[in-house]
Amino acid sequence: MAASEGEIQPRLQELQKQLAKKQLFEGSVSEIRSLLKQHYSTASPNLRKTFYTVVCRVATVLKTRHTSPGFWNAGLNLFQEAEQLVWDASERKHLQSCIAQAQDQLGEVQNRSEDSRESRSNGGYLFEGHLTVDREPPQPAWLVQTNLLTAAAALLHGESSAEQTGIANSGEGATSLLHELVNSLDDILPEFLSADSGAPRVPPASKEVVANLPITKVTEGILVKLGKDAVCSICQENLVVDDEMQELPCKHMFHPPCLKPWLDEHNSCPICRHELRTDDHAYESWKEREKEAEEDRKGAANAVRGGEYMYV
Repeated sequence: MAASEGEIQPRLQELQKQLAKKQLFEGSVSEIRSLLKQHYSTASPNLRKTFYTVVCRVATVLKTRHTSPGFWNAGLNLFQEAEQLVWDASERKHLQSCIAQAQDQLGEVQNRSEDSRESRSNGGYLFEGHLTVDREPPQPAWLVQTNLLTAAAALLHGESSAEQTGIANSGEGATSLLHELVNSLDDILPEFLSADSGAPRVPPASKEVVANLPITKVTEGILVKLGKDAVCSICQENLVVDDEMQELPCKHMFHPPCLKPWLDEHNSCPICRHELRTDDHAYESWKEREKEAEEDRKGAANAVRGGEYMYV
């Protein structure tokens, strides 16, 4: 048994290195799964730990490099096999999360394919031989609310006309408009009330800024500098040589697929909260005003402490 493990251990390490090459990925995952089925139940604790490390590496590579459905399907089969064999509760929980992520990824691919087929089958025609045209998309909520308020104001001031608002000058039309306005108050009022409520809602980071964030490939030197236990702070996977990492201006680094969902909703570093520029001009103007106001407050406080101002 010791001789057998002496052969399996280096083979697993070799397969782990091959995961980085696309043309070898599926074959390597298949062989890892085969070794897992044959040897895990009788393996020593040290070899079981190696098996688990290699399976986790497959999950990391799928999230950061190879994202085609075939690769995800191979990974899903491996995760399911490993989840049935491992004894440690924390390892089983992590493998279950890997299975869920693989299933979600494969489900999204299938949904996109079905949506594409449906859009092609439901497309209309201008006339025979011409390009298809999609249905007109619904108006955004803000535009519906703006049009509704404009029409109501015009009606109340006696300026409504069929040409201007599209609503007839009749009792029935006015009643319909007022009903619609009342029903929309729950959506309209919060926006007006929040306009003067202080700090605006923080928008996501600018798409241009995110697209230009530098991507660094992890080297032996970087690993030595970061420490052997360095991880991506979002997915908590250990960093290994050749991992691609995206670096924020504050110098914190993350796997690009891990960082993107965060920056789609936030404009700051997940660790230190250093803010990136956004595409929201109103928010950027508010930040500038706040910065100037803070400098004024600091200047006034310093002047009072220094005795420069006297109040009588």
